[in-house]
Amino acid sequence: MDHDLEIFPLLSYVLHHSDPASHAPPSQTIQQSLASRYPLLTNPHVISSLIESIPSTITQTLFVFGSLGPRPDPSAVSAARSKIVAIRENDSLSPEDAAKEEEVYATVVKLEEVHEGYEKLLRDLEEELSRVYGSAVESLNGRDEVNEEVLAVIKEAKDCGVVERIDLSDRQLKLIPDALGKIVGLVSLDLSRNDLKLLPDTISELEKLEELDLSSNSLRSLPDSIGLLLNLRILNVTGNKLTSLPESIAQCRSLVELDASFNNLTSLPANIGYGLLNLERLSIQLNKIRFFPNSICEMRSLRYLDAHMNQIHALPVAIGRLTNLEVMNLSSNFSDLTELPDTISDLANLRELDLSNNQIRVLPDSFFRLEKLEKLNLDQNPLEFPPQKIVNQSVGSVREFMRKRWEEMVEEEQLRSVIEAEKQQGGATGWLSWGSSIVTSLFSGGTPHSGVAKKDSFLDQQL
Repeated sequence: MDHDLEIFPLLSYVLHHSDPASHAPPSQTIQQSLASRYPLLTNPHVISSLIESIPSTITQTLFVFGSLGPRPDPSAVSAARSKIVAIRENDSLSPEDAAKEEEVYATVVKLEEVHEGYEKLLRDLEEELSRVYGSAVESLNGRDEVNEEVLAVIKEAKDCGVVERIDLSDRQLKLIPDALGKIVGLVSLDLSRNDLKLLPDTISELEKLEELDLSSNSLRSLPDSIGLLLNLRILNVTGNKLTSLPESIAQCRSLVELDASFNNLTSLPANIGYGLLNLERLSIQLNKIRFFPNSICEMRSLRYLDAHMNQIHALPVAIGRLTNLEVMNLSSNFSDLTELPDTISDLANLRELDLSNNQIRVLPDSFFRLEKLEKLNLDQNPLEFPPQKIVNQSVGSVREFMRKRWEEMVEEEQLRSVIEAEKQQGGATGWLSWGSSIVTSLFSGGTPHSGVAKKDSFLDQQL
């Protein structure tokens, strides 16, 4: 329903900056108009004040407003009101008939009144935001936007010429000045352990930036402009209040490490895997993520994935494409994670797998193919296959149990095929052929399972 907010430009702008994933930005025309009316709108203190003034009920209000449908045509409303008056003045109609006829026109009028009521709520909020803007701008006069220590650091950086590293951690900062974006030679910036609620768009001007630490702040969103940091290799936003990551983060193609743990994320950007092809470490634990986007399977460089303490329901079927993955932690998704796809066995380099505190009952039949697996945690799962006594022994025991289970399945399939062939041929040829294969295997030093390798290859292709 974002298009309806065009008539409330300031509200539309603030909602987008408070939650970019749920609210589209206003059109360029409206943004230009806002820039002329509110020249300090991009000031961190101002926009932060505006976001804080948004009532918690706005989501419900917008939902109802959006579900009302189109507003009735004014001429139709006027005609409906006239009809209602005429019906009430018609003495020839019984009260029952009058009420019945009036009901049709009353619906149109009522819909108009509901529209008007919700538009008034949003109109009042638009006016309130305008007042908050004025107060925020007024409060800028005679006050320090950021503490003097920060200004001194920035001034020193400018005076020294090329500065590659700045550490502003643990300074109780609430605001970061736009001037920080002018230190174009900056390679590493540490803003951790502060009280930042907003990151200025000018962060995108740090074109050489490779490391950005924003951990342990109060950020509710990241600016779309972060996607312009094309040389960014390490991004740490753990310990904030993020509900989403901007889609533009997929443009940070140099990213090697991304830590977005301990936030309020409910999902990851749909296109994240298509852009972050060089990502090696992804930490998203302690969030509220329910599903991985399919694009995550395109992160062929990924070596480390930690997604414990989420609400993950399932892994993408194509998870096996992450052939460089070495460590995966899916523990403590509790009642949400109940099974794994067979393709998990394609993770040829997986060394550590933590599946504890879930509701997994059966491991995939091809699990034995994870030959490099060294550490496996299956605690607190209602496992049936393999049984707990096997799990308690070792990773090798689990693999061997699943291998034998696989071979038994293959043997049963072979026997079923032979019986089926016998039925079709109507003779003993199938049984003789099967018996001959057993004798041949025995005399050649093999076992009746010698056909497993060929069957494995076929089933592997099917998987």
